[in-house]
Amino acid sequence: MTAPHPPTIRALRHVALRTTALEGSVDFYTGPWGLDLVQRTETTAHLRAAGPEHHVLELHAAERNGLHHIAFAVQDPAEVDAAAEWLRAEGVTLLEEPGRTDRPGGGYAVRFLDPENRVLEISAHVHAVPELPQDRPVPRKVAHSVLNTTDIDAATAWYTRVLGLRVSDWSEHQMVFLRAIGDHHVIAFNQAEWTAPNHVAYEVGSLDAWMRSIGRLKVAGHETAWGPGRHGPGDNAFAYYIDPAGLVPEMTAEVLQIDEETWMPRVWPRTPELSDLFRTAGPPSPRVREHMGGVPDPGWA
Repeated sequence: MTAPHPPTIRALRHVALRTTALEGSVDFYTGPWGLDLVQRTETTAHLRAAGPEHHVLELHAAERNGLHHIAFAVQDPAEVDAAAEWLRAEGVTLLEEPGRTDRPGGGYAVRFLDPENRVLEISAHVHAVPELPQDRPVPRKVAHSVLNTTDIDAATAWYTRVLGLRVSDWSEHQMVFLRAIGDHHVIAFNQAEWTAPNHVAYEVGSLDAWMRSIGRLKVAGHETAWGPGRHGPGDNAFAYYIDPAGLVPEMTAEVLQIDEETWMPRVWPRTPELSDLFRTAGPPSPRVREHMGGVPDPGWA
């Protein structure tokens, strides 16, 4: 019998957010942002990108902005079962036992809590949707989510030990970037006064598609809150916006791909020339910093 072990997370599947402006946010993300509506109820919306994932964003109507949950992908139901066994061995609180779900997208999943009361999901065999042309200037997947944490060292230790993610880089002792397979990071943590979603990044297929996405948003009346530029850690092009609820989405491209055999994590000084290699964006403004800070999010209740 194989001993319990951390899951092999393949990718970030979707992010679910609580929003105080559901109607306006649905209009924004299905309009100039470029996602497509998959399913809608009075209080929720599920939106897809151009890739094969059933949805990459869930929006849930709420009185306070926050994180509803984050879903990670593994290969098959057996890996979900193995992950659940490992989580129990680590003393993690399971909210749902592994099994088939009738939520939008279906699949086989387990849900549990991290140490800061965030709801996480590991799932497999989720329903696919036909891929859309990948040269369109619209998001093809959710690239990463950055989370504000009150203890960056404890968060890093838990996500690497319990979820099997690996440290790609640090931005001094202010941010840490964690990867699954391929992309430089699927989750990052930012040291902060309280827990809250910092931002969610959506990747387009090329630098040209990224520029055209920025242009589409500009024509629709949405100026960047920070960017365009290119980060040092992750080497990705970035453009940040503020959505109708005050949450922060990022349009990104050309995320660095990690060679597991050769990669060595680095500590990046937080200097202007390394925060933005293009030197076009300047430092983030107090306004976008405030929105990235969010409001205190107690998590699951």
